[in-house]
This record gives sequence, structure tokens and C-alpha cells, in this order.
Amino acid sequence: MTRAHQRKAILITGGAGFLGSHLCERLLDQGHDVLCIDNFFTGSRDNILHLLGNPHFELMRHDVTFPLYVEVDEIYNLACPASPIHYQFDPVQTTKTSVHGAINMLGLAKRVRARILQASTSEVYGDPELHPQPESYWGNVNPIGFRSCYDEGKRCAETLFFDYRRQHNLGIKVARIFNTYGPRMHPNDGRVVSNFIVQALKGESITIYGDGAQTRSFCYVDELVDGLDRLMNTPDDFTGPVNLGNPGEFTIRELAEKVIAMTNSTSKLVFEPLPHDDPTQRQPDIALARDKLGWEPVIALEQGLEKTIPYFDDLIKKGLA
Repeated sequence: MTRAHQRKAILITGGAGFLGSHLCERLLDQGHDVLCIDNFFTGSRDNILHLLGNPHFELMRHDVTFPLYVEVDEIYNLACPASPIHYQFDPVQTTKTSVHGAINMLGLAKRVRARILQASTSEVYGDPELHPQPESYWGNVNPIGFRSCYDEGKRCAETLFFDYRRQHNLGIKVARIFNTYGPRMHPNDGRVVSNFIVQALKGESITIYGDGAQTRSFCYVDELVDGLDRLMNTPDDFTGPVNLGNPGEFTIRELAEKVIAMTNSTSKLVFEPLPHDDPTQRQPDIALARDKLGWEPVIALEQGLEKTIPYFDDLIKKGLA
């Protein structure tokens, strides 16, 4: 059997979160044993309730800033609040989650000789001066700004991963994840897709920060999780970092207008000042992912929104958003 098809014991930190829960599902469907750990700061039991009856799934409440002693073959380190509202709520804890969490998970991987994947972020590029952003770009990050707890925390985590690779010959993979959306996003996480859909469905004004000309690239969650899976199963000599995201680029205003049209909403656009250090452009160069992973998103934004809008509509009807 190939590495991808052997039954493995796989640890997913942040496994009850948006991305983590979809990854748990995918790996269980492949026949693996999955240990999901989460401290439920932003993750939710609702995201993984349907998995609790699976004999190959185990849930543990744990914070990655504390060591963990388990026996596993692979680790996906996804634990960290990923939206500005959540990571700025307790910025010191956010930095600890990225840095201490990386140290603890790398220490575990070193002890049990597990392969480990770091869910890094496009935010390591800061407000980029190079467009689109290739993995070779070092970024333009404010180290002392309001977003630094997340941006610099993730950059430090990447440093730790590559130093563990060089110093201990650890099997590492690093994915730089760009904007991702889909069912199970937190309805109040402050990200544009969830914000716009909830506001449109409720008929509220849609809040755009700045003039709406800033751009983002949106990847549907199933395709992002496929990219993580493919990256984990690449040969040992390929570590990344590798960009994972949809290179289709849209202005924030275009996204708002699409959501209004697709929800048949009467919402109007309102404009607020742009937050500190908010990037003006964000688009991945995915040439490396195409070459090394055979990966490229094919789900268009409209298709993904068609799969996502009903999820938020159901939450609103249940009074959960």
C-alpha cells in the first residue's frame, strides 16, 4: 500500500474548528484513526457531533500550549484562532498558541517520529508588495501592530518547524493557507464571507471596511482540505512551504454584490474605516502546489457560495447566528 492508504493514527489539533472538522471527516473516510484535540475557544462540538459515534474517532479537550503525550503517526497542527476578532481578543494567548503550540507538537512529533504538518497562513506575507505572492516572498509584516500576534506567531512557528527539520531531521510539511470558506465557519468570526452572508440573509446593511477595492482570493473548504491531505503525503524531501488557496481574485465589493444577488437580499452597502494593517491585496501563486501536489482549485466562488449560504440560513432559522 502507498503511504496515503495505510491505516494511520492521526492527531488533528484544532480538530473541532472549521477546517479541522472537515479534515477529520476526510481522514476518517480514508479509514484512518483520528484523534481530535481542541480547547473549544473557537472550535465547536457541533462541528464534530456527527463523528462521535465513529469507533475510529476520539475527541479530547486539550490546549496545545500544554504538552501532550500520545502515540500517533501523523500530526496536523491547525490549532489557532484564525479571524481578527478572535485572535485579537487575547493577543498574548494567540502568540502562545502559535509558538508554544508549535514547540509542544514538534516535541511530540520528535518523540514518536511522526510526520507533522503546520497550518500556516497567507498572513505571513503581511501587506504584500509583490503580487501575486509566491512562497519565495519574505513578506511585509508589521511586527508590533494589532495583527502581529497572529502574523508573527505563524512566522515564528514556521521558523521552529524548519529548525526542527534541520536540527532533528524531523519530517515536516508547511502549508500557507489563503482565505477559505464553507459550511461550519463561525457565524460571528468577522471574516468577510460569513459576515456578508449573515448580514444579507438578515436584510441588514453589509459592512465593507475601506472602499471595498481591496482584493481577496477565496478557496472552498473541501478543496483546501484536499490540498492539506496531498501535502502530508508528498515525499520526505518536500517540506514546503506551499501556498494553498484559490488564485481567483475578487474585490471585497464584488463579493458583497455576489452575496446580495445570490441571497435575493435587500441589504445595502455601508462603508467603515479600514482596520490597522489590513492587506490591500491577497492572491496566491500556486505554481508550486500544481507542480508538487497536482493540486488546483476548480470550484468557482459562485459554486462554493451555493454550498455555503444554506448552512448560514439554517443557523439563522435556529437562532444560532
